[in-house]
Amino acid sequence: MPDRVEDVADRTLAVHDETKWGPLTTEFAAMVVLIVAILIAAAVSDSLDDVRAWTLVTVVGAAYIVSRGIAKAGTGHSTRGTSGRRRN
Repeated sequence: MPDRVEDVADRTLAVHDETKWGPLTTEFAAMVVLIVAILIAAAVSDSLDDVRAWTLVTVVGAAYIVSRGIAKAGTGHSTRGTSGRRRN
């Protein structure tokens, strides 16, 4: 069955999200490494207490969430789907 003209146009015009799935990004890997490093440092250090360590982990996690939000906001994401199209 040949492709419909609309489907070919969507692929040609790249009508899709440009952002990757979160865990596949470099930012996610950096966040995980930072969180692990903070928790290890808190476990072996006398000057980094648990409250400060968990506060830092929360800040790193929140920064990641904000960065993903900015990345998604910059894609020009459209909620236009194929709901208005009829498939045969």
